[in-house]
Amino acid sequence: MTTPENILIVLCNCPDEDVANRLATGLVTARLAACVNQLAPVQSTYRWNERIEIAQEVPLLIKTTQTAYPVLEAWLQENHPYEVVEIIALSAVAGLPAYLNWLSKEVQA
Repeated sequence: MTTPENILIVLCNCPDEDVANRLATGLVTARLAACVNQLAPVQSTYRWNERIEIAQEVPLLIKTTQTAYPVLEAWLQENHPYEVVEIIALSAVAGLPAYLNWLSKEVQA
């Protein structure tokens, strides 16, 4: 049985819907993620190269396992257009056991 501690939710912002679709499909196809939720566009404000930037981005919520994370991170860095990719992994605290087991079986890295 999979425990919540083995599951990660990875946040990654994309510059547009096309990139978000491509990355989501690629991660699931490569079995690095069981599911990727593409959220509604958000406005991001951040400092880059000593300037304040405001950009519209499309967030992804990527469901994966601790074991697959290193490969997933490398895959995102290679396939994402940003120079520095926002990749933040959060541990799951709890979850429906049947869903966690499904997630774990879908990810094969």
